[in-house]
Order: sequence, then C-alpha cells, then structure tokens
Amino acid sequence: MKVHVDSDRCQGHTLCSMIAPDAFELDDVDGHSTATISGEVPAELQAKVTEAARSCPEQAIIISD
Repeated sequence: MKVHVDSDRCQGHTLCSMIAPDAFELDDVDGHSTATISGEVPAELQAKVTEAARSCPEQAIIISD
C-alpha cells in the first residue's frame, strides 16, 4: 500500500499525525500534512495509516495499492 496527502484538500486538522506520527509530518507554517513515507508503507504502519485516512475530515489522505 502507498499513501499520499492531497494538499488541496488538507486543512491541517492534525488528526493524521496524532494517529500515525511515523507516517505523517505537519508543516510548521500552516499545519498541513504530508506523508513521510515514499513508496510502500511498512506492514507495521498500515493499520495506523488506514485509521488516519478514515479519520481525516477532509478525506485528504489517499491510499493506493
């Protein structure tokens, strides 16, 4: 699985980084999130990344195979 944050949708609610801090990083200026994992999400983080995607109020986190 791969993860990406749509920067146009992200509003900086910070839920993703609270749920999966090893997978998401917040911008110091506006709090918008970016995925820190390029490529495949490690198996041990997949459940947390999925939870973060489901919790995003803006549905800005995109998971793909």
